[in-house]
Amino acid sequence: ECGKGFFSPCSPGFSSDPNLLGVFTSHKKAITAAQRRGEDVETTKKWSAGQNKQHLVTKNTAKLDRETEELHHERVPLEVGKVIQQGRQEKGMTQKDLATKINEKPQVIADYESGKAIPNNQVMGKIERVIGRKLRGRDIGQPMEAKSKTK
Repeated sequence: ECGKGFFSPCSPGFSSDPNLLGVFTSHKKAITAAQRRGEDVETTKKWSAGQNKQHLVTKNTAKLDRETEELHHERVPLEVGKVIQQGRQEKGMTQKDLATKINEKPQVIADYESGKAIPNNQVMGKIERVIGRKLRGRDIGQPMEAKSKTK
């Protein structure tokens, strides 16, 4: 028979199953009332509830997973950073201008110039084309050779 009050067998959140430890509900008042009466109450907190953190994927995750024993990554050499900076300044560009031209954020350019970035061949290739200087291989800093397009 349905009784009156919060914990009648017909009210939402009440379980009449004797195997359950008491009242299971997300209703705050019902929980506190049950705790005052000394009943067993089980509550569970959802992990990262209300946030979208389960599926965060950062660039270079695979590279981080293949990390070496020393727990550090190869960084862009300072020599390369200086070449990027000089090439950019020769063309009269700011870090923001260069970043816009290669479709990256200005912070990416700042990281490359300061030697904090983990080298990415795609980004390096784009910067090379814009500033017209080599950033990889033996002749770092040398002008790029114009490739002839012959068919």
